[in-house]
Amino acid sequence: MQKRLLLQEYIDGILSGNRVILSRAITLIESRLPQDKALAQDLLEQLLPHTGQSIRIGITGVPGVGKSTFIEVFGKSITAQNKKIAVLAIDPTSQITKGSIMGDKTRMEELAHDPLAYIRPSPAGSTLGGVANKTRETILLCEAAGYQIIIIETVGVGQSETVVKEMVDFFLLLMLAGAGDELQGIKRGIIEMADAIVITKADGDNLQSSKNARLEYLNALHLYPASHNNWQTPVLTCSALNNIGIIEIWETIENYVQKMQLSGFWEQNRKKQNVEWLYTFIRQTLEEDFYNNPVVKDKFSGIKESILSGKMLPIQGAKELLERSKDAN
Repeated sequence: MQKRLLLQEYIDGILSGNRVILSRAITLIESRLPQDKALAQDLLEQLLPHTGQSIRIGITGVPGVGKSTFIEVFGKSITAQNKKIAVLAIDPTSQITKGSIMGDKTRMEELAHDPLAYIRPSPAGSTLGGVANKTRETILLCEAAGYQIIIIETVGVGQSETVVKEMVDFFLLLMLAGAGDELQGIKRGIIEMADAIVITKADGDNLQSSKNARLEYLNALHLYPASHNNWQTPVLTCSALNNIGIIEIWETIENYVQKMQLSGFWEQNRKKQNVEWLYTFIRQTLEEDFYNNPVVKDKFSGIKESILSGKMLPIQGAKELLERSKDAN
């Protein structure tokens, strides 16, 4: 087991852009050990003045849309401008090992070897929205390490994708041409959250259908209510394979950032996200404290068995455990 570093060693390493120490710091904040939690809290507080200067981009899309391929090509276009980019790739979690399944460093091999890029795969675990439990804290660490663009790649799409929207500045939705009717159930909510829609794999035999899909999405967006920040969601096409349309996507993001900063929405949105983080942390801490309560641990299996055997209603069992946890406190 690696020796835990001193607080100042973490601070100095991160501020100097040391990727090894950054990785160790992320492991520290992901730890459930009480001593690690205290050290992680101190670290984040010390680094706070060095955070907040990045552009945070959430990227989501249906399975098979080519998120990793897109991010690799997009990331290389960013580092070609001498900008530092961090990719927080949230992988599906193995139910056996509880670790990441897909391993984005192997799927983004070229970007992983770029000295201006940093890729951190993390298991999604049981957190909603396809986001790791400590994604917000990891963003701050990457910002303190000097990364100007931070991408959060999510597991997939779903109603809980709002969790991602609540921690990024720009929400990018990748779609496939002809994905069609099977996606109608999830489209509306995701599209309403998107700051840009990109039709991927617009090349070869798929080029014309991608152009058609773009027009369909543009027409559909006219039926949606106006965005509260007065941003008109663009629909773009790209081919990561042929590196076509990638620069236009970055220009769209830059345009968005400029407009939102001038209007004051940027700062307002960041403040709103910090308040949401407050609520999220309270919920997570209360749940963790509840399950770690010795009385709850003692009674939980018995109540669970009563529910499984049909002798007790789940709501009755929950109330009993909650009452016992309150009494214990």
